[in-house]
Amino acid sequence: MPGLPLMSESTIQIALVLPDLLGTYGDFGNAVVLEKRMTWRGIKAEIVPINYGQPVPDSCDIYVVGGGEDTAQTLAVKHLREHPGLQRAVTKNAVVLGVCAGIQIFGESFTRADNVTHPGMGLIDSTSHAGGSRAIGEVIAEPANGLFEGVLTGFENHQGRTVLGPSARPLAHVKVGTGNDGSVEGAVQGRIVCTYLHGPVLPRNPQLADLLIEWATGTKVAPLDLPAVTAMRAERVRAAS
Repeated sequence: MPGLPLMSESTIQIALVLPDLLGTYGDFGNAVVLEKRMTWRGIKAEIVPINYGQPVPDSCDIYVVGGGEDTAQTLAVKHLREHPGLQRAVTKNAVVLGVCAGIQIFGESFTRADNVTHPGMGLIDSTSHAGGSRAIGEVIAEPANGLFEGVLTGFENHQGRTVLGPSARPLAHVKVGTGNDGSVEGAVQGRIVCTYLHGPVLPRNPQLADLLIEWATGTKVAPLDLPAVTAMRAERVRAAS
C-alpha cells in the first residue's frame, strides 16, 4: 500500500451524480481516484452512484459531477432542482467537483449553442455561453491563490465560455489552451471546485484530488508514491508545451 495510512472509523461517501447523463468523457474516473486515494491511506470510502430519476441524498461528503452535451445538461438541472439534495449538502459544507457541464450548470445561467438561455443552479457566481469556436486540446495552467502545488493539466473539449463573478475565483491561470476564456481555468467558491478539464482531471492531477480529500476529511494527507502517475503527468506537460 503506497503512502502512510490514516486510520478512520467513519466512511467518506462520494456521490457520483447522474453518471448516466453526465458521463460522456469518462469523468466517473474522478470518483474512483478519490475512493482509491483514500483507501490507500486507510480512510474508509465508498462511491454512491445517483442516476437520473433517483433522489439525491444530502448526506454525502463529496459530490462528483461530470461532462455532458447540451440536452443532458438541461435534463440534469431539471433533475437536481426536483431533487435538491446537492444544494442542501453545499449548505452543510460538502465538497463538490463539477467538470465541464458541471461548471456551466452550477452557475447562474448557461446559454446553449441554440442561443437559448437556461437558469443554472446558482451554486457559483458565473455565467456561461457558447463560444465562436470549440476548444479542443491539452491545457496547462498554474494554480491560483496557492491552492495546490504543481501545474494543472487536462484535456478540454467544449464550446462553452464561462465568465466568473466577484464571488467566485479562478482555479488556475491558463498557460496553454483555452479554459474558461483563454485567461483563467475553472472556478472555486467555498468548497465547490469546477473545471473544464477531462483526462479525467483527478488522475492527471493527484494534488487536486488530495485537496478535495483534505477538505472532506479535515485531515492533512501524506503524499502517495505513484511513479506511473508522476511519469504520466510529465509526459502530458511535455506534449502540451
